[in-house]
Amino acid sequence: MELKFGKTDWIFLFMCIVVGIIAEESFFRAEIGISYLVFLTAFYALFFYRFRRFSYSHQRFGYLVLICIWLLAAGYFINDNIYFYALNILVIPGLVLFHLVVITSQKSIYWNKPAFITYIFSKLTAAIKYNFVFASFIGRFLKQGIEESKFQVWKKVGIGILISIPVLFVVLMLLMSADTQFERMMGDIPQWFKVLDGEILVRILVVLFFTFAFFSFLQTLIQKQINAVIDNANTQWFKLDAIMTITFLVLINAVYVLFTVVQFKYFFSGTLLGDFTYAEYARKGFFELLFVTLINLTITILVLTFTDRSAGFIKRFMQVMLTTLVFASAVLLSSAFLRLGMYEEAYGFTFIRVMAHSFMIFLAVIFMYTFIKIWIEKLSLFHFYFISGLLYYTLMNVINVEQIIVTKNIERYEQSGKIDIHYLNSLSSTGILGLIQLYEKNPQLPDLKNILFERKNEANLNNIQWQSYNLKSLQANEELKKLHLE
Repeated sequence: MELKFGKTDWIFLFMCIVVGIIAEESFFRAEIGISYLVFLTAFYALFFYRFRRFSYSHQRFGYLVLICIWLLAAGYFINDNIYFYALNILVIPGLVLFHLVVITSQKSIYWNKPAFITYIFSKLTAAIKYNFVFASFIGRFLKQGIEESKFQVWKKVGIGILISIPVLFVVLMLLMSADTQFERMMGDIPQWFKVLDGEILVRILVVLFFTFAFFSFLQTLIQKQINAVIDNANTQWFKLDAIMTITFLVLINAVYVLFTVVQFKYFFSGTLLGDFTYAEYARKGFFELLFVTLINLTITILVLTFTDRSAGFIKRFMQVMLTTLVFASAVLLSSAFLRLGMYEEAYGFTFIRVMAHSFMIFLAVIFMYTFIKIWIEKLSLFHFYFISGLLYYTLMNVINVEQIIVTKNIERYEQSGKIDIHYLNSLSSTGILGLIQLYEKNPQLPDLKNILFERKNEANLNNIQWQSYNLKSLQANEELKKLHLE
């Protein structure tokens, strides 16, 4: 690869260094808060500067992904949910990578095809190669004006130093253990090099990593390549035999029809057989039903994607079988939804349980679209699944799930007198605000005062850095400081 490097490229490299410094400052100095929005502002300013004369593709879809990225990043500033905090460390960079590749790709490239994943990895591979080419270019640039013989001498000196480092380390350790005076003298050596701070060295390496990651990737993207991903919509990796598929669907639907009859016989009617309580029954079957529902969705997708459905009786019969499978899945999903609701009434609301409830609602939407796809073949499954999944995940970040958990648990406490204050204490700042609300209503609740006392001491000792600035955390700290614990 022949690298052409002009004045614009040098300016862009300098800007990447600046953004690399901002990235290190945002993510490695303190807990992430408003710093994510600061970094995204700098990064996208860098991107749009470099691509200011670029003709973007897939713009409407690109705007949707971009809005979701910013909403997810805003979650670090508005809320402080520990689960989404961890997930978004991976999700946001992945979405940014996906967004940049989509809007800089050619219009002939379809982002909703499996081949697009290969295209993304090809860009990442090209970015890594670009770094090696750039390093070679810098080497040639530094060699200018230096005689080849002298350059080779300095090169060999450098290699000799690198080889000697591990040997010197072993020898020095042995000599220091053999002589106390020599060990004391060697121990004073770090004082001679106070300028070389280990932490500063690590931070410089982090900045350089970010700099060349941004630089090489964006430089690779701006090079429009003819090598496009072609729409292989009609090409299939393998095909499922229609007769075998129908046989399989008939058998599995027969099992689901039997299960549905049992469900309507006693579960949906409000009566239970045996010695099970509703809470025990809910706990026993929820995850199994949800897992079976996901299996059904997988089966439906595979049949719709890989079965050769020719016109005529076979096609219609398969559509009927798939429709039956979707309706059976709806019964399973409804049963799981009711079971989880009863379990929450008995044992309270947690993040996992509320997210499971929301995920089942999302699955219901997915199944509705899949049902339409069974009868209208031209619709794209992956296109809808990706967009609806992205919107669902973003919505869960925005609405503050922990606030729902706290509100529901307090309502349950007012009705039954039962609440797990230790679980609320394990949540983020929203949980602390809920505990304060509980204390104002019932200060005699066991252990509540001690928990709030510890939290108040932590709030007084907290020295929040600008990177960690978070609205919910700030609100909780202010409420704790105003709280009078008698």
